[in-house]
Amino acid sequence: MLENPRSPRVRAVAKLTKRSARSDTGLFLLEGPQAVREALAYKPDAIAELFATPTGWEKHADIRAAAVEAQVEVQYVSEGVLAAMADTVTPQGLLAVARQTPTAVKDILASSPMLVTICQEIRDPGNLGTIIRASDAAGADAVILTGRTVDPYNPKVVRSTTGSLFHLPIAVGGELPLVLEGAREAGLTVLAADVKGDDFIEARSSGTLEGPTAWLFGNEAHGLEEWSLNLADHVLKLPIFGRAESLNLATAASVCLYESAFAQHAARRG
Repeated sequence: MLENPRSPRVRAVAKLTKRSARSDTGLFLLEGPQAVREALAYKPDAIAELFATPTGWEKHADIRAAAVEAQVEVQYVSEGVLAAMADTVTPQGLLAVARQTPTAVKDILASSPMLVTICQEIRDPGNLGTIIRASDAAGADAVILTGRTVDPYNPKVVRSTTGSLFHLPIAVGGELPLVLEGAREAGLTVLAADVKGDDFIEARSSGTLEGPTAWLFGNEAHGLEEWSLNLADHVLKLPIFGRAESLNLATAASVCLYESAFAQHAARRG
């Protein structure tokens, strides 16, 4: 039982709430049963350490079984130690340290993707996490982060993905012009979502959404800069039929991705 919240081991884990520590170590935090469960199911080799309170461990028989199958040993800790390690106030008895596993942009584009999400300068962790989750739900093949987009291994991003971080490849640190050039070479049409764009409904009827697509989403406050909009094949805006001033970025991204998913699946069915 690890009981001292001030021990070097506990402090090393707690530092992973900071980007500098994550960059230096290549590690990040997984907090709570859902994140640990998904990691064990989809990327068990990524788990470097697994910590649990006796109560938290006893509560989740499926996680115990998955850890045994993956040959991941658990370290029991006190409630105080878990609280000292975690970014959240209530880590629910389970926490893991995992290895970052980013994918190279060239490997993503070499896999003949049908639907890719590209995030440029997205700064809010909750938005990025929700977009990753929506990409997963819509069946996207990958997410590519460009510019100064928030670190996908930020604890708030990880929590917002609810496990989708382990379901699809994620590339980090790409330069947008090079990423879009590679996307076109891979046969993808680049669609940018922006309030200055063309009518979305016309794009629906023209077949624009049916082929291999890379959706480009920009900063939540300022959108996409003019130079980045000029790099897209089409710029589209979602219509507002009610009285709302606008849509939240993650909500708009979810709609765009699902529109493409609907169109692509319908085209495949003939």
